[in-house]
Amino acid sequence: MNNQGKGKKNRRQRIHWEKLDNTANLFPAIAGHNRTNVYRISVVLRENVDAMRLQQALDMVLPRYDTFRVRMRRGIFWHYFETNDKPAPNVLEEANYPCSYIEPYANNNYLFRVTYYKKRINLEVFHVLADGMGSVNFLKEITYQYLRLTQESLSGADQTGFSDETSLNTEDSYLKHYKKSHKKGYQTKRAVEVKGEKFGGGEISVFHGYMPLTELKEVCRKAEASINEYLTAVFLYSIYKEYLHGQPSDKPLAACIPVDLRPFFDSLTTRNFFVMVSAVFLPEREDMPLQDVVDLVKQSLRGQINKEHLEELFSYNVANQKNIFLRSVPIFVKLVAMRMVYRSSAKANTTTVTNIGKIQVGEKYRPFIRNFSVMISRSVGQNIKGAICSYNDLLSFTITSVFTDVSIQRRFFKTLSEQGIRVIVESNGVTY
Repeated sequence: MNNQGKGKKNRRQRIHWEKLDNTANLFPAIAGHNRTNVYRISVVLRENVDAMRLQQALDMVLPRYDTFRVRMRRGIFWHYFETNDKPAPNVLEEANYPCSYIEPYANNNYLFRVTYYKKRINLEVFHVLADGMGSVNFLKEITYQYLRLTQESLSGADQTGFSDETSLNTEDSYLKHYKKSHKKGYQTKRAVEVKGEKFGGGEISVFHGYMPLTELKEVCRKAEASINEYLTAVFLYSIYKEYLHGQPSDKPLAACIPVDLRPFFDSLTTRNFFVMVSAVFLPEREDMPLQDVVDLVKQSLRGQINKEHLEELFSYNVANQKNIFLRSVPIFVKLVAMRMVYRSSAKANTTTVTNIGKIQVGEKYRPFIRNFSVMISRSVGQNIKGAICSYNDLLSFTITSVFTDVSIQRRFFKTLSEQGIRVIVESNGVTY
């Protein structure tokens, strides 16, 4: 056999396929150019980014990170992943609006992109691949490798190994922890939908609010709420004050809250492993004070975030996926059905607030990293959203919106300032 024939045989042996996880099956059905289901995690360094070195770092990390080294194929009954042996996608200077659609054919069939702007490195991911945990680890490893290539003080560090905190586990934790269940746990009551004049052409406004974590924790302590509960309540309160003008409503204001399942089920998977719960409050009277909203959000979330209920939520979804009749339905029928079900359930929430938690980096890399941020794209009925992460003593709350009006954003950051929290706000300037 000639060398060319041996190369083709070895390539066939390297390629393998795997099913999409339970949550990932939804995203190909609902994603498009206007609602991309792409999210962004960014790291800001202390020096401008060297594009050539960043590309080199991605080229070195990607072959060892199987969660991202795939392309998506369409089968008869389901989509599936297949190993992608093409070169890594090109690292480009940021030129489009954040969280824009990822066109696989123009991206070497990869479902993520890496861009940069001045000191910032952006990782944008189609949600079919992974949730925040897997993407944070991938971005950190790219950043570590980049810093080893650009910083003389790190040049002696291991150029091949991943950090100890990075998992390469690709199990489908939904299937592993699924329990037989037929109880539907999601609400379907229609919530308030924020409407208004929108930007055109894929434009999206971005407001980053950076605040000291110690000051925020003190305010949360006084309100007897967690950081997630408090910030979600302030965001819903801002919508209540600016969109509903503090008036009562027969529809609830509801925020969809993704819950990371790994701590509850001792999982290390880098694929999707989360469920959605809803923080809900019904504006029953005029000019409800902030603390009342905080108390209602607390009550709503604490009744849902426990292992038994979370297990019910994803087990219901997995049970539908494992149904013998549904499994035999052709994919084009499944896609239509999933779109219909999703559009109905999506209207039960006004917005989404996601929190990927505290991002920690290796000690030797900390002097070169300033901060992190995360943002998410619009979805059906949700044209303004919030995203949270923290690094060191700095918490970032990022609001993405397609509305020309920014009164909700102003109210949110003003409310935090009125509670004694110093907030520095940055914007991408679209609204100007």
